[in-house]
Amino acid sequence: MEFIDTFNRTVRRHASETAVVTDDGRSMTYGELDDRTTRLANALDERVPERRTATLAVNGPMPIEMMIAGQKRGRGNVQLPFRDSPGALASMLEPTDAAILVFDDANADKALEVLERTEIELGVHAGERSIDREDVESYDVVLSDASTDDVEPHPDYEHGVFYTSGTTSKPKAVLFGQEELWHGSTQVIMEMGIEETDTALVTTPWYHMVTCDAWILPHIQAGATLVVQSDFDPDETLQFIAEHDVTGLLAVPTQLHGIADRQREAGYDIDTLSYIRTGGSIVTERLVEKASEQLTDGVYNTYGLTEGGPNLTFAHPSVQEEHTGSIGKESFVSEVRVVEAADPDEDPDPDATVGPGGTGEVLVRGPGTCDGYLDRPEATERLLVDDEWIRTGDVAEVDEDGFLYIVGRVDNMIVSGGENIYPEEVEEVVETYEGVDEAVVVGLEDEQWGHRVACVVCTNEDIETDDLDRFCTEHDHLANFKRPREYVVTTESLPRTDTGTVERETVYTEFFGE
Repeated sequence: MEFIDTFNRTVRRHASETAVVTDDGRSMTYGELDDRTTRLANALDERVPERRTATLAVNGPMPIEMMIAGQKRGRGNVQLPFRDSPGALASMLEPTDAAILVFDDANADKALEVLERTEIELGVHAGERSIDREDVESYDVVLSDASTDDVEPHPDYEHGVFYTSGTTSKPKAVLFGQEELWHGSTQVIMEMGIEETDTALVTTPWYHMVTCDAWILPHIQAGATLVVQSDFDPDETLQFIAEHDVTGLLAVPTQLHGIADRQREAGYDIDTLSYIRTGGSIVTERLVEKASEQLTDGVYNTYGLTEGGPNLTFAHPSVQEEHTGSIGKESFVSEVRVVEAADPDEDPDPDATVGPGGTGEVLVRGPGTCDGYLDRPEATERLLVDDEWIRTGDVAEVDEDGFLYIVGRVDNMIVSGGENIYPEEVEEVVETYEGVDEAVVVGLEDEQWGHRVACVVCTNEDIETDDLDRFCTEHDHLANFKRPREYVVTTESLPRTDTGTVERETVYTEFFGE
């Protein structure tokens, strides 16, 4: 099934119900969303038949309209990360064959520069700013002049292009079809029991796979309401939950920390909030406990990556008490294996699965995963094992009940004295020390040991590194060879991507200068 079929069903069932509410108070029904996206699809087809489009915008109704219009056309919408520079965006667009760039006020200057740097034929501006260029049209005028006739979709039934959010390489473009996203969206509805009566807050960037196919599309498929927050702010998030009786929240761990801390201080009336979806980086036991205490005990910890679709595993809230911090087990349409880890330049063996208590790399296959990267054959070859298993690069531990816990990444692994050390497992111990807000571990070259473990600690309190080292030495969950040999204490926040992943190379350079 294509996702647009489920959207059409939602419109038939819920045409008069509210689909989208914006943070400035505007709203749109499913019937209105259907009409606007049909007009938009016709307008785009008239201007660039058979070509893809691209969208550069903050969270709002327009990106949602562009996604649905792209599905109606069957030609993909390129979901551009608005935080990137014009040069990076121009480079990202090269393999996509996008012929129109649609942009909002917040990204107008950046978009105009992207138009200068690419061969994109036309810009469409959605907003109040005055832009006087022959190659830029008004979004509202484009819609008002367009046909409302049904659109004949391209037989490829594309959804669009996503970009990986890795911290060590140029983002790679991944094309997904609507059937793949339908599988992902449907499994999310099954996992979380999403219903038409739900109201979900959209506060993470719309262009990420998790926001799109694990949050926006499932709630549209169910006929629920989306409250769209254009820019994240913990106080505003809590206000929206209270004002709109929000039932569901998607937040990456760094956001969830901020929301829970602010709720403890302010005490908003958020009794309607019943489920939280989190992931994107390691979810610690401390965060699960904090979110459960301050927000709701309906915390779903999930795990996935752009190439794999919305998520590969999920942990239902009911397992958190006995398996706190687990990413759970494989999702409904995914097959997940944890296999003996191999060097990043070598393929792991999909049949070399590890047993309870073992640690290895996560592999996945299923109908919701991608086929590779656009115009990146070598990267695609590294991604796929036996042409069917996606190599995640993530290392997980399997407990005696089969639940998975992410402990690190294959390419982050530190080899010290011949022993393998995953930074994340050291960080989790350091972050339990009183006064430590965040920690990041890196490996420094060492003549004797190959590498030695070093740790940057973020805190607003006076922490003595000798006391912290004594704590790590005596901790029964940290082997001595994994203990940091060098500490840096800072009041600065760690550099992260907008999905919450630590930028380790930046930490390495800024704090150790090697």
